[in-house]
Amino acid sequence: MSKVESRLEELGISLPDSPAPVANYVPVVRTGNLIYLSGVGPAAKPDGSAYIGKIDSQISIEEGYDAARLTAVNMIARLKGYLGDLDRVVQIVKVLSMVNADLDFTEPPAVTNGCSDLLVEVFGESGRHARSAVGVATLPGGMPIEIEMIVEISD
Repeated sequence: MSKVESRLEELGISLPDSPAPVANYVPVVRTGNLIYLSGVGPAAKPDGSAYIGKIDSQISIEEGYDAARLTAVNMIARLKGYLGDLDRVVQIVKVLSMVNADLDFTEPPAVTNGCSDLLVEVFGESGRHARSAVGVATLPGGMPIEIEMIVEISD
């Protein structure tokens, strides 16, 4: 078992199957030693229900944090599906988080921390990344967060 997968096990995280694209795009593009992950949302919670709605009026910041953490799990699953071995991750380079929020909501970073915190828990210093966290008017299917990621990998 890889070092990263052992860490996931220690954290009690089971990776789902890699999320499939829902339109005409590819989930991962590689150029050199960088891979670009298309936007991923939180999908289903462990109990089968889904996070749906705007942060602040329909979903709390704490629930948004949890949705961002689940989104990170789905992104790690996508990495695993593409790479096979998560120990090939050299560095999480950049995270772009889009938070489905009310117009006056000013805390997208507090929501996005759910993703960032998990990436550091799983990948250690290699999980520290540059980041943008922005509020948006809507996201596909009403999901509360969508995240893209750039990752440096080894051959």
